[in-house]
Amino acid sequence: PLTEIVAAMDLALPGKRGVRVAPSTIVQARERLGDDPIRWLFERTAPTWAHASARRLAWRGLALYGADGTTLRVPDSEENRAHFGSQKGRWDGISGYPLARMVTLMALRSHLLVAAEFGPLEIDEGSYAAGLWKHLPEQSVTLLDRGYLNAKTLLGIERMGGQRHWLTRAKIVSSWKRLKRIAPGDELVEMTVSDGARAKDPTLPEKWPMRAIKYRRRGFQPQTLLTSLVDAKRYPAAEIIALYHERWEIELGYNEVKRVMMDRQETTRSKSPRGVAQELWGLALAYNLVRLEAERLAAELKLPPTRISFIAALTLIETAFRSWSLENAGRTPDRLRKLRADLGHFVLPERRERSYPRAVKIKMS
Repeated sequence: PLTEIVAAMDLALPGKRGVRVAPSTIVQARERLGDDPIRWLFERTAPTWAHASARRLAWRGLALYGADGTTLRVPDSEENRAHFGSQKGRWDGISGYPLARMVTLMALRSHLLVAAEFGPLEIDEGSYAAGLWKHLPEQSVTLLDRGYLNAKTLLGIERMGGQRHWLTRAKIVSSWKRLKRIAPGDELVEMTVSDGARAKDPTLPEKWPMRAIKYRRRGFQPQTLLTSLVDAKRYPAAEIIALYHERWEIELGYNEVKRVMMDRQETTRSKSPRGVAQELWGLALAYNLVRLEAERLAAELKLPPTRISFIAALTLIETAFRSWSLENAGRTPDRLRKLRADLGHFVLPERRERSYPRAVKIKMS
C-alpha cells in the first residue's frame, strides 16, 4: 500500500517535517500525479537501457528482441469495466474481472523492456504491437510467435531497412513455393501475399521471399521456422533453430511480473483506468530497475543476466530501500556496492535442456 511506502521512506508535506501525512492526502496526491510522469520516465529510460543491453548481448552482430502480448486483471469497478472490457466466457458469461491487454518489446537476453503498449481488451494484439516496431534499431532480429505471421507486420519490419530482421514459426495452414534448396530442411521459399492484405495495403508485393528451416526435437512435433535471415553462410540453420527458443524469455519475463512482483494477486489495485495506467507504467519501470541491476552484476561476474535470480534480486533491493531511506544518503554508493556483492550469492545454475514435453499440472476453471 502507498501509505506504507510513504511511512517507510519518512516522507512528509513540504515545510512540515515530522508531520504524519494523512492517508487521504496520499491518495489525492497520487490522483493529481496521474500516469503521464510515470510513462515519461519509463519511455525516457527504457530504450536507453534495453538497446545498450541488446547490443552488448548480440547474436552474430544482431541485437536480439522479442515481442508478445499478455492480459492483466484489473479491479472490477464500473469505470474499469467500461474502459477495459471483459472476456466472454462459456454460456455467454463474461470474465469475473475486467482485463487490460498489454504488448511489450523486450531485449531477450537481459529481459529489459524497450517499450510497452496497453489498453482495452477489445483492441487486438497486433494493433498494440504496431506501435512497438518504430523502436526496433538497425541490425536487429525480432523473435515472434506465429500469431504475428502476416505480411503487414513482417514485411513492415523488413521495409524499415537497416538489416531489421524477424524470425517466427510457420502456421499449420502456411504454404509457400520452394525457390532454392540450401541444405536438407533448409530452403529459400516464396509466399503469396493474400488479396485481402494487399487490398488493405496496396504497397505490399504479390510475392514475399523468405527462408524456411524445418526441424524436429525429440518428443515434439516437426516444426518449420520462417525468417528474413536468408544468408545461410552468415546465419547457419542450426544456430537459428537454437535462437528461436530464446523467444520464451519474454514469457518468463511476464511470469516474473505476475508471479513475483505482483505476488500472484488477483488484480492490480487501481479502480480507475488512469490509476491502472499509472500502476502499469510503474510496474514496467520497477521491473526494468531490478533487471538493470541484475545485468550490471552479471557483467561483473561474466555471466548471462538471466543467471541472476530475479526473486532474490527483487527481495534484496526491496529490503535495502526500506532501510536506506532512514539513513544518510551519502552512504548510498557504498551500499550499492554491498548490494551487488550480496546479489552474487543468488546466481542460478545453468539451465538444463527440457527432457519432457510441457504438461498442465493444474487446470484453472
